[in-house]
Amino acid sequence: MAASSMPANRSGLFADPREDWLALHQEDIIDPARPIVDPHHHLWDRGGQRYLIEEMAADINSGHNIVGTVYVDCRSMYRAHGPEAFRPVGEVEFANGVAAMSASGGYGKAAICAGIVSHANLLLGDEAKGVLEAEIAAGNGRFRGIRHSSAWDEDPAVAGMYANRPKGLLLDATFRKGFACLAPLDLSFDAWLFHPQIGELADLARAFPDTKIVLDHCGGPAGVGRFAGRRKEEFLVWRASIREIAKCENVMVKLGGLAMWLLGYDFHLRPRPPSSEEAAAAWRPYIETCIEAFGPKRAMFESNFPPDKGQCSYQVIFNAFKRIAAPLSEAEKTALFSQTATDFYRLELPAA
Repeated sequence: MAASSMPANRSGLFADPREDWLALHQEDIIDPARPIVDPHHHLWDRGGQRYLIEEMAADINSGHNIVGTVYVDCRSMYRAHGPEAFRPVGEVEFANGVAAMSASGGYGKAAICAGIVSHANLLLGDEAKGVLEAEIAAGNGRFRGIRHSSAWDEDPAVAGMYANRPKGLLLDATFRKGFACLAPLDLSFDAWLFHPQIGELADLARAFPDTKIVLDHCGGPAGVGRFAGRRKEEFLVWRASIREIAKCENVMVKLGGLAMWLLGYDFHLRPRPPSSEEAAAAWRPYIETCIEAFGPKRAMFESNFPPDKGQCSYQVIFNAFKRIAAPLSEAEKTALFSQTATDFYRLELPAA
């Protein structure tokens, strides 16, 4: 992949969105009436990037029928003061405030942040329960679970911002004590990792069969660093891991996150952004494998905006998903685009 002349994003995993570049390609919306729940997006204002309710509303009102969204942990608006363990409660308060703004109707019809996934440090062990209870209270009925990122790789070119995270986090005994606090509180776990780590998540899922888990971003298939130039070989490794973890009935999968440069495609370096046909061709093997392994009732399309916005627009990303899903039945499409996410996150959406 060619070197980028753009300022590097601190994450090392995705390109910064460029509205002028994205505007070079516009598309008509495929199946515009289809209701969509976007179960994975972030909101932040940092590092020169602003993606708050105004920017999110502009994207979700660009043609697709988005009826609700789920906010997911991104270390946004943590409390600046107070006990370190409780600082992520600030993110829940922030997301709940955005949900209240959305509920006013002033930002379109979609229920933005209808579900909230934040962070709690599960390495607190049993003491994580107090943090989770504080987040439940702060969520005003919208808090649904946490994400404690376990992404790690020996190659810094793959790991990016996660290079200094602990190896084998999901296998850690203290982490598992914290993880054990989730199910009794009816909370789920979003798992973000790279594809060589999927086996560790499967081990965790088997150890806690009553805890609902969702595998983010198709299991983080990597095509950069030590995986560059090995797409065919690594696809087989990734596919075997996906098929194995799909045997865990308490695990679901989010279909997306593939427009980060982690996957190894250079769309963000091209003169024009990709069409939905181009994006669908690149992502189809991964998404079809996940749907085949998990089934539509355990899979959900996600935007992963704004990270995925570095390579394509909101119009293009969901058009690409609709192209990939075209051969499926109406019931299967409904599951993938809205019902699975609504059920998993127990969303209460306004009547259409």
